[in-house]
Amino acid sequence: MAHPYWPLFDLRLTVDELELRPMTEADQLPLAGLLPEDLELDPDATRYPGLSEAVNRRVIGFQHYWKSYGSWRPERWRLPFCVRAGGELVGVQELEAGDFAALRTVYSSSYLIGSARGRGIGRQMRRAVLALAFGPLAAEAAVSSAWQDNHASLAVSRALGYLPNGESRHRRDDRVDTMLYRRLSRSDWLAGDRGAGVHVAGVEACLPYFGLEGD
Repeated sequence: MAHPYWPLFDLRLTVDELELRPMTEADQLPLAGLLPEDLELDPDATRYPGLSEAVNRRVIGFQHYWKSYGSWRPERWRLPFCVRAGGELVGVQELEAGDFAALRTVYSSSYLIGSARGRGIGRQMRRAVLALAFGPLAAEAAVSSAWQDNHASLAVSRALGYLPNGESRHRRDDRVDTMLYRRLSRSDWLAGDRGAGVHVAGVEACLPYFGLEGD
């Protein structure tokens, strides 16, 4: 049954054995139980002194979910997808944008549980959200960033045709590290036919939420 007020919940992306659907409240407890210990969370997120670090990490996940939908605007949005492989919950893939109507640029972030890594799932789930971005959302560019030692993320970007787009240095815990940036243009995405086999359903009712009605 279609959702009458938040049609984003009806959006579906499928590729091979993967299904991506927007995260819901019911997903939060299962996701908390699967949260990888090596996932780097926002260092500026609220942490509560009376809670253990493990509990704080999961609280951050809940608050991040609420913020994603509660602060949604056509100009600035973040869409979190739950990723299932063969029906099993294996991770999260996000797509976000700022000043999207003008800049037409999207950003992505993701994580996988340990048992799902090394199977090509990371590349397929990023490819799915890029098919949404460069297809019905008509994005002009996709940008990705990763620490220089995040070899999995950088490998996905290379495989999908992203090109180097600079680097910068930032504080990372108790040290300084290098963040690498990658960029994929619409023309390169279309030339490589990288959206082949990705099926996007339920997007038409969502277009006004991206500021794209009648675009």
